[in-house]
Amino acid sequence: MTPESHSQTPDRPSGDDARPGPPPGCPAHGPGPGGLARLHESDDLKKLYEQLREEHGPVAPVLIHDDLPLWVVLGHAESQQLVRSPGQFTKDSRIWSVLRDGLVKPDHPLMPHIAWQPMCAHNEGEQHRRWRGAIDTAVSATDFRSLRRYVNRSVQRVVNRFCEAGEAELVSEYAEHLPMAVMCHVLGMPDEYDDRMVQAARDMIRGTETAIASNAYVMEALNRLTARRRKEPRDDFTGHLVGHPAGLSDEEVSQHLRVVLIAAYEATANLLANVLRQVLIDPRFRSQLNGGQMTVPQAVEQLLWDEPPFSTIFAYYAKQDTELGGQRIRKGDGLLFAPAPANVDPRVRPDPTADMQGNRSHLAFGGGTHECPGQDIGRVIAEIGVDALLMRLPDVELSCDEEELTFTESIASRHLVSLPVHFTPRPQQEITQAPSHEVGAGSPAAYDWQIGGVPRQAPAPVAAPAPVGASASVGAPASVGAPAGGAGAEAGVTGADVGGAPDAGQIPAAAPVPPPLARPEPPQGAWQRFLRWWRGY
Repeated sequence: MTPESHSQTPDRPSGDDARPGPPPGCPAHGPGPGGLARLHESDDLKKLYEQLREEHGPVAPVLIHDDLPLWVVLGHAESQQLVRSPGQFTKDSRIWSVLRDGLVKPDHPLMPHIAWQPMCAHNEGEQHRRWRGAIDTAVSATDFRSLRRYVNRSVQRVVNRFCEAGEAELVSEYAEHLPMAVMCHVLGMPDEYDDRMVQAARDMIRGTETAIASNAYVMEALNRLTARRRKEPRDDFTGHLVGHPAGLSDEEVSQHLRVVLIAAYEATANLLANVLRQVLIDPRFRSQLNGGQMTVPQAVEQLLWDEPPFSTIFAYYAKQDTELGGQRIRKGDGLLFAPAPANVDPRVRPDPTADMQGNRSHLAFGGGTHECPGQDIGRVIAEIGVDALLMRLPDVELSCDEEELTFTESIASRHLVSLPVHFTPRPQQEITQAPSHEVGAGSPAAYDWQIGGVPRQAPAPVAAPAPVGASASVGAPASVGAPAGGAGAEAGVTGADVGGAPDAGQIPAAAPVPPPLARPEPPQGAWQRFLRWWRGY
């Protein structure tokens, strides 16, 4: 950063004037050296980003742990310039000035994000093209129709675990499980999906004391998968990486599988939880979804604007002296790519609550040469994950007030802690069956497909069997067996209406009741048939 304004070496008192600063979390723990804001100590990053934008413009100087200086890019146009200028900015942290100067401790909390690793996310040039080319090939080989079928079946498996209880916590029981189940399938190791794999991934991302052991558990599974694909090539993501002409080593394959698995899992789990929360609490979504004015994919795109899965992405580094957003950037400076504040840049979005339907210019998946290669896979998981859940549990409702929902927030992301809901208990379904709220074949659904659905009107009571004498004159069995709303009901007549009372000399006998008529399947137009095919059923 510019020596005129922000030194790379934080000011530290020495000698007799040295005094210990207040501990982290202390109310007296204010701005850092030079009056710069400490991102990692903010209780409200959204508010802080707007204050920084007002004070410094689209690019602002900040501090992270150990008072290491960075620029945070708040502007939408400036963020696009950052990710689309490989001649000026790189993801290779080895050129970061404070790292070269030895100011980053080995146990720095953000070291997993900062440390250079032999993978495409941390490289540029020919090496990046080699690794990224292999990943892009593996992604492009994805059969999205088969993927949609598998997501639907995974929804069935996951929902079957709690559908009979009538209540669930949709973050830990659904949003954190569905993406892992699908990603294990995509990579080619569906048998590795279980509670332990989910817990290990969450542990790694949260950086707990057992994160290293969790990472080892995940890597063991990925190493086994890589070795297996060397011996038994298959048409899955790992098979395409192993067989790519770039000739990736086993270590390169397994390390990139880890990046794909964890990044896709974290982003999709966060996105899925956010969309579910918004659909449950926001009247705009509920009314628009119910009224057909907003599809689930459109709701997903809206949330990619409002709550991107990653608030910031570590990090880019200046390859030369340059200028960005009116700030003088020095060679070796670090810059945070920040989709969350960039998506609400008032220059492109004056009203942050505005409907962004049809607009995909958000930065939730990055951009440039490092744009997320698996974003369409994430979209499929999130879209079907919401759609299929609503089909299974159409009357799902939040079990607490919106104000009671809490988040854990870090520089990198903002996580919904829990999403408790309740619904009408429903039986389990076969995983090969399309997700539905129908109780069984031929039985009417209790609710229309919508959040907070209103029970359908109960069928009118079936008319009692008409006397034999009456039935002979009007064909009573036809009216007896007809469902409510059938031809007899439309005509407004029954056997009793027309045939009158039986003769006094006749003994009324119960007419045999024919078996109920099966409800005919509603006619399907070309669009409905296409959707059923597209979803894999």
